[in-house]
Amino acid sequence: ITRQVKAVCDVPLIVKLSPNVTDIKEIAMAVEEAGADCISLINTITGLAIDLDRRTPILANVTGGLSGPAVKPVALRMVHEVYNSVHVPIIGMGGITCAKDVLEFMVCGARAVMVGTANIMNPYACLNIVREMEAYLAEKQIEDINSFVGTLKI
Repeated sequence: ITRQVKAVCDVPLIVKLSPNVTDIKEIAMAVEEAGADCISLINTITGLAIDLDRRTPILANVTGGLSGPAVKPVALRMVHEVYNSVHVPIIGMGGITCAKDVLEFMVCGARAVMVGTANIMNPYACLNIVREMEAYLAEKQIEDINSFVGTLKI
């Protein structure tokens, strides 16, 4: 699909990957080889919620997407794995609510991030994150935020 879209696409192609796979690295390498200009990850993790009294799923479709802070550790792992497997930029997402979260994604290899669920809880979430990041960088005397990208020490 990536190759076919790239053939008719005249803007940078960002491919969003699902975490509901066996090996995210394999898929990331395949979309990079097929021409993706950037990879974003992750999407929601498939979950199930139960109405115990009725013993039925709460959601009409039985399963649904789990997002927010609960998925952050999975998202960080996947960003790190993909960063060490491809050469295209990565956009990280999943549970970002503050500047610390953004910087953790960057340390794992993300060049940019997306904020989703936090915006539902607080319409000023992105503005607050930017202000927190500016304060952190000033306090640590860090001039180039890009110096964080891919610096996870293992």
